[in-house]
Amino acid sequence: MIRKMARPAMALGLLLLASLSVAAVPDPFAGGLEHAHPRGALKLDGELFHVQGLEVAGKHIWVTSVDQVHRKAWLHQFDRASGKALRRLEVSDGARFHPGGISISGGSIWVPVAEYRPDSSAVLIEIDAETLAVRRKIPVADHLGCVAAAGQTLVAGNWNSRLLYVFDLRTSGPPRVVHNPSSTQYQDMKFVGRQLVAGGSRTLWSGTVDWIDWPSMTIVRTLRSGAVGVIRPFGRGGAYTGEGLAMDGRDLYLLPEDGPSRVFHFTLDA
Repeated sequence: MIRKMARPAMALGLLLLASLSVAAVPDPFAGGLEHAHPRGALKLDGELFHVQGLEVAGKHIWVTSVDQVHRKAWLHQFDRASGKALRRLEVSDGARFHPGGISISGGSIWVPVAEYRPDSSAVLIEIDAETLAVRRKIPVADHLGCVAAAGQTLVAGNWNSRLLYVFDLRTSGPPRVVHNPSSTQYQDMKFVGRQLVAGGSRTLWSGTVDWIDWPSMTIVRTLRSGAVGVIRPFGRGGAYTGEGLAMDGRDLYLLPEDGPSRVFHFTLDA
């Protein structure tokens, strides 16, 4: 009896929380992605857990996910054409088993792996994209949930990207810390030319993709996103921009669902 009564109570609580989230955003976006055209979705054929980051490069799709039950962090590689799983690498680091949004630069995949709580610790792991060998690890005294890489520069966001850490890999000094210029809780970000493109959630079912000028950290463009389906835990939905994001030219790829997962493909307006 108690379990049966608990479910309606939980549902009511989620609806109340959802209503508060809507109240915080006076103009929620009901579509998929603003100023973008859906091109379909590719099902990823392989075991995934709670997905975190996404990257597309050449013939491959890279995904990070966290196995919360066994406290393990994973980096997965898929075939970009078929969605078939190719390889995976465990990237757990002791108490740090929460991987985040990822980025590829110069043949390296950068993966942040953190403790599963805010204000904790993390390590930025550089992995060879061909051999999956670890090239280096950079310890950080904060939870890091995403990273963008370009040459000798890394920009990493902490829990919900309240702060952004800027690393210059040519020096051994501490990173520069700047505040997130948006209220969006970025989960994945990439360097695209001289801009950062970052995506995340604002509410349970809405989010944005932002273009941020580098290095001024000024937002120059924002696209609103809606939800892919019913919110968790009763579904596998949430905002399209709630987890992984990748770009290839004007093509934007989003990975909002836990495993089994689909990569949603959009083409942006010019």
